[in-house]
Amino acid sequence: MKRILIIEDDPVIAEVQKDYLEANGYSAEVADRGDIGLEMALRSRYDLILLDLMLPRVDGYEICRQIREASNVPILIVSAKKEEVDKIRGFGLGADDYVLKPLGLGELVARVKAHMARYDRLVGSGEWRRDELQLHGIRIDKQSRRVFVNEREVPFTAKEYDLLMFLVTNPNRVFRKEDLFERIWGMDALGDYATVTVHISKLREKIESDPSSPKYVETIWGVGYRFNL
Repeated sequence: MKRILIIEDDPVIAEVQKDYLEANGYSAEVADRGDIGLEMALRSRYDLILLDLMLPRVDGYEICRQIREASNVPILIVSAKKEEVDKIRGFGLGADDYVLKPLGLGELVARVKAHMARYDRLVGSGEWRRDELQLHGIRIDKQSRRVFVNEREVPFTAKEYDLLMFLVTNPNRVFRKEDLFERIWGMDALGDYATVTVHISKLREKIESDPSSPKYVETIWGVGYRFNL
């Protein structure tokens, strides 16, 4: 049975969500404080986390950040905070979805199912081995730094390969151009952030079936880029 952690300090909302999820075949647990929810999320294995932002002790942003550093578990932020800056911050910290309260229970379950199915497909399609990674028809030989797309070898420059590996090994997280530039090219590298845009475009040309409508290397407008599992 799939396990869901609900981190929500409103007891009415939390109980309604818990009851409805359990009625749909999930196991659900509730944490009514941020520090408790964070501890539970890091200590136990859950298949999905529903996360409020305005929580006592530790807020949802910090919880999202720490969970994402330790796990790729789907995180759905459910919040009354409607400002675009809040959504951008949530996605930037690694949230998979951001929905506003009040949220219909039918929509809640639909989103939970969709994110779980998507995560299962991505994890199931990618086999982590010591020297090889496979997902979405992409096979990466980490030892030789060779990349195959649908079993056809595709040439990658050193930086293209480094960028691809960084995104693939940090899936479902949104990274700003500045972050990617610093991680791949280094703080002291010559150039500018436009280099990231160019390399993202090259990655799409090499791994996407339709680079103009990418499925895997996604642009999160106003924030940055995300590799979708």
